[in-house]
Amino acid sequence: MHAELTTHEAARVLKISHPFLIDLLEKGEVPFRKHGTRRRIRYGDLMAYKEKTDQNRIKVLEELSALDQELGLG
Repeated sequence: MHAELTTHEAARVLKISHPFLIDLLEKGEVPFRKHGTRRRIRYGDLMAYKEKTDQNRIKVLEELSALDQELGLG
């Protein structure tokens, strides 16, 4: 999909604050382009970032669960 989102729309999709999204963009975590002074984010790029963070979150939760079992806390 080649649709582009505004930063406000992208922040809503990710369920994060607008300032946090701007930080991600400026750090290069999510690709974007400028249209005049406005930032535009490709929907596909946003979904790729979301997938990456979701996979990282699952990995960390699995590690915590394994540690929990190892320590006999679960």
